[in-house]
Amino acid sequence: MKKTLFLLVLSGPLLAQSVSLPVPALIPAPQTLEPGKGTFTITAQTRLNVLTPVAAVRRMVTDNLPGIPLSDRTIPNSRPITVRLAAVSGVGPEGYDLSIRPTGILLTAPEAAGLFYGLQTLRQLLPVANSRNGQLLTTTKGQRIPALHIRDQPRFGWRGLMLDVSRHFFDKAFVMRYIDQMAQYKFNIFHWHLTDDQGWRIEIKSLPRLTQVGAWRVPRTGAWGDIENPMPGESTSYGGYYTQEDIREVVRYAADRHITVVPEIDMPGHMMAAIAAYPELTCGNKPVLIPTNGKFYKLEDNTLNPCEDSTFLFVDKVFTEVAALFPGPYIHVGGDEAFKGFWAQCADCKPLMAANSLRTVEELQSYFIKRVETIVQAKGKKLIGWDEILEGGLAPNATVMSWRGMKGGTEAARQGHPVIMTPAQHCYLDLYQGEPTAEPSTYSMCRLTDSYAFEPVPDSVRTELILGGQGNLWTESVPNGRHAEYMTWPRAFALADVLWTPKGRKNWPDFVSRVEAHFRRFDAAGINYAQSLYNPIVAVKKPPLGFYNVFLSHELPDAFLYYTTDSTIPDDRSLLYTKPFLMPKGASLLKVIAYRNGKPIGRMVELTADDLQKRLK
Repeated sequence: MKKTLFLLVLSGPLLAQSVSLPVPALIPAPQTLEPGKGTFTITAQTRLNVLTPVAAVRRMVTDNLPGIPLSDRTIPNSRPITVRLAAVSGVGPEGYDLSIRPTGILLTAPEAAGLFYGLQTLRQLLPVANSRNGQLLTTTKGQRIPALHIRDQPRFGWRGLMLDVSRHFFDKAFVMRYIDQMAQYKFNIFHWHLTDDQGWRIEIKSLPRLTQVGAWRVPRTGAWGDIENPMPGESTSYGGYYTQEDIREVVRYAADRHITVVPEIDMPGHMMAAIAAYPELTCGNKPVLIPTNGKFYKLEDNTLNPCEDSTFLFVDKVFTEVAALFPGPYIHVGGDEAFKGFWAQCADCKPLMAANSLRTVEELQSYFIKRVETIVQAKGKKLIGWDEILEGGLAPNATVMSWRGMKGGTEAARQGHPVIMTPAQHCYLDLYQGEPTAEPSTYSMCRLTDSYAFEPVPDSVRTELILGGQGNLWTESVPNGRHAEYMTWPRAFALADVLWTPKGRKNWPDFVSRVEAHFRRFDAAGINYAQSLYNPIVAVKKPPLGFYNVFLSHELPDAFLYYTTDSTIPDDRSLLYTKPFLMPKGASLLKVIAYRNGKPIGRMVELTADDLQKRLK
C-alpha cells in the first residue's frame, strides 16, 4: 500500500486515524514526517544500543534519554532504542533519520550534531510531565511513543538567540538554563552580549579595572526611560561579571548541546563601562560614571578614540583573551549606534582623517572597524558587526548582522558578504508582544505573528550568503531571569520554526496548536512564558467626521471579541465586535475581552479615552 508522506507536522486529531496515539506537537516542525501504525512502549526490557565507540556521543545519548540502561548487545524482546552514526542519503551534518516502530526505535545521523537534534525530537515525543527546568528527569517505563518516520535537517546553519547581560547581569546558572531551553528547540548559536554602557561582564586579566570598576553601577529600578542618573559617591553595588573559568564552563556546557557561543564586545560605541574604568580611551579623557539608563547618549562620550594607537592596543589585549576563551570562529564587535559627534570635534581625529583621506566620520568608523578586523583575524577569528558597519565602507571580510530591517543585510549580501538577518520588527524579543496595557513596560511591537512571518532570505540575493537569523533579547527592561524567559518564549518558538523548517510550510493555526502544547511542557518544567497572544489588540484611527474609530483584532483566528464603552465589565453577552466602530461621544472607557470555545481567554484590555486619543493614526 502506498504510504502518504507528510511534509509538515500535523497535530493530534489529524493523525489519530493513523496511529494509536496522536503525534505530539513538534517545534520546530521537521522537514518530513510519515505517520506509522501502532506505538512503541518503553518497558523494563528496553535498552539503549549506541553503535559508536565515541565516548562523548555515548554520553550525549544517555544524558538525553536518562533511565534506560545502556547495552552493547541486543536482548531478546527488548524493544531496543538504537542510535548510530552513519550516512543518511540527502541529509547534511545537522540532519537525522528517526524511525519509530512498535518493535524498536532507530535514530541515525551522519554526525553527532544530527544525533543530538534527533534526540531532541524524540524527547518532544515523550509525555509532557516528566521534566523539571527543561531537563528530562528520567525515561519512565510504560511511556508510549507513536510510530512514525522523520527525516529532518535545518534550513539554515545559523539559528541563534542573543542575551544581553550588560544592562542587567544574569548569573552563570541562569545562562546555562537559557542554553538548555535553546537546545531543546535546535538553536545552535548563543550570542552573548557581554559588554555595553551599563556593565562590562567578562574578566580580562590584563585589564583588571574593566571588572573592578566596569562591572558595577548604582542600583536602580523602574521604567528604563525614567530611571534616575547615578550620583557621585553612591554605592556601586549592582552588577557582576563572569570569571574566565565561568566563561570556559559555559562554553563547554553549550558545546555539549551543540551550541556555539559567539561573544560580543561592542565598540567603538556602547563603551561607557570600559571608559569609566579607563577614561583615556576617549577623545576627551573625561572620567565618567557608569550610567543606569540611556539618557547620557550624545551628552557624554561613550565611543573609543579611533585616532590613538593606545586604543588599538587596548582592543588587542581584550581580543587576545576573548579569542582564547571562545573556540568558535566568530567575534562580534558591535559597531552599532556609535555617536560620532565627539570625533568631529576631536583635534587628534582631524589630522588622522586627512592623512588617510577620510572625508566623513562614517568613514572614520570604517577605518576603526577595518583596523579591529585585522586584530580579530590575527587571533584566528572572523569579525561580525551590526549593519552600521556598512556606513563608510565594509571591512574586507566582515559578516553583517542586519537589525535595522532587511536593507543592510541585503546590501551586504549584494557586496558578497555573509549575512545574519535579525530585523527588529521580527526578531527583537525586548519589544511588546501584545496589547501594551496588558504587558510589562517596554517599547515598539513584535507580536508572535510578526516573528512567525519572518523570512530571512530577501529577493535577488545569493541565498548561500544568508547564514540564517536569530532573536535578540536586549535587557534594558528585563531585570531578572523569569522575565527574560517571559520575553523569549513563545516568540523563540516561531523563530525556531522559521530557521529550521523548509520555506513555504507555514500554517498559523497548526503553529498555534503546537505552541499551546509546549506551553503545557513549560508549565511542567517551571519555565516562564508570555500568553500575550490571548489578549485583544486595540487600534484607533481618526475618521473624516466624528470622535474616532476603534479597530479590534486578535492573533487567534477562533477568538471572539466582546466590548463595552459604558465602564461595565464585558462578557459574552456584551457587544460582539464584527467591524470597526465609532467610539461614542462622552464615553470615557473601552473594555475588551476575548472568548474562545465559549470561555474567556487572556486579559481584559481596558483603555481610557486619553489612552485611545494617544493611539490616533
